[in-house]
Amino acid sequence: MINRIKKGSKEDKVLGGLFGLAVGDALGVPVEFTPRGELKRQPVTDMIGDGTHGQPPGTWSDDSSLAFCLAESLCRGFDLHDIAHKFCRWLDEGYWTPYGEAFDVGGTTEEAISRLKEGVNPVEAGGRHEFSNGNGSLMRILPLAYYVEKMSQEEQFELTHRVSCLTHGHPRSQMACGMYIRYAINLLRGQEPEEAYKGMATEAIKYYSRLPYRCELPHFSRILEANIRKLPEESIKSSGYVIDTLEASLWCFLNSKSYEETVLKAVNLGDDADTTGAVVGGIAGIYYALVSIPECWINTVAKKDDIIDLARRFCKCVSGF
Repeated sequence: MINRIKKGSKEDKVLGGLFGLAVGDALGVPVEFTPRGELKRQPVTDMIGDGTHGQPPGTWSDDSSLAFCLAESLCRGFDLHDIAHKFCRWLDEGYWTPYGEAFDVGGTTEEAISRLKEGVNPVEAGGRHEFSNGNGSLMRILPLAYYVEKMSQEEQFELTHRVSCLTHGHPRSQMACGMYIRYAINLLRGQEPEEAYKGMATEAIKYYSRLPYRCELPHFSRILEANIRKLPEESIKSSGYVIDTLEASLWCFLNSKSYEETVLKAVNLGDDADTTGAVVGGIAGIYYALVSIPECWINTVAKKDDIIDLARRFCKCVSGF
């Protein structure tokens, strides 16, 4: 039973991250695209169903599906072709979906999967146009943090970029994923949120001051040069743009004191509510641990037992942290 897991253990951190992501995703699915003003008047306070996609309570979206595909693949080692194959199965067969069918598929992701099916090299399949910087690689990247945690920082960034490139190959998307993974790793290593954030910013500025990333750094100035935590809510956007999602996720996490507060703050920002909830839910689940996630939410999540099984198998395949 998951309630017998030792707090702070590797299994706790893996289950916390995966359930944290899926629960945050599921909380946001019913209110995806809902304006923030409407959620101010009638905020999400619990796991609900119907809404935008007409799905039952506990339904997670492509965010969790592709994260689970990644974790499933990493159980057998790092193989971009295998990850790509699982992404194709997700779209075509409903692999790692709540009810056997993919829904709410992002355009950039769908185009990249079409290229993968045509035999394009996985690292070249992702869109590289500036307008291909949606949050479709950031939303699914979390499991990689566990896999690369013991590697050198150079390897961590390199593998993260390669996994992003499966669907999102522009340097800006790669960088957002790299910063998120470094932040997650700092949390896995026991750092407090503010310390982990400052460390990530220092690491990112140093690493990305090289080509082809250097010219993209100004886009991340609110994260790397300021302190995103101190910005007012009205300046935080929650669109599907990758930088908006990264900013919103960090802002919600750094301005909250519990898992529940973090994810509810995220989904009530509106717009791309499920992805903001998933991205911040993953790191909040790592930091606050599985026990912090309301049991009633976990029990409502679709395919709960399959997620537990995946987490336990994944745990055996990653180094300790």
